Amino acid sequence: QVQLVESGGGLVQAGGSLRLSCAASGRTFSSYAMGWFRQAPGKEREFVAAISWSADNTYYADAVKGRFTISRDNAKNAGYLQMNSLKPEDTAVYYCAVAISGRPRSPYEYDYWGQGTQVTVSS
Repeated sequence: QVQLVESGGGLVQAGGSLRLSCAASGRTFSSYAMGWFRQAPGKEREFVAAISWSADNTYYADAVKGRFTISRDNAKNAGYLQMNSLKPEDTAVYYCAVAISGRPRSPYEYDYWGQGTQVTVSS
């Protein structure tokens, strides 16, 4: 079991920045790849970014590439999502998740999920 808790969400104006954190406990966080997903009202959960267990590989959705940066600190059992140049369409509940293996962009490959943190971007 891995428990994940997201934090750092909030209300920000368009063009602003937020840094989301994902705190992990339980089994060895460093054994898992980590991903961030988001879900807006009335929409399906969508992939945002992912990072391999060693941080050697990162993946981004086209919609956030160049604006968001995923990172992790295995010594602290934590992952992060730095979000810059935020847009109203980034408004959603953001979830972190971990996976032993599989396709990093597919939510079905992830084994454990956090409860989510709300990000609201005003225009």
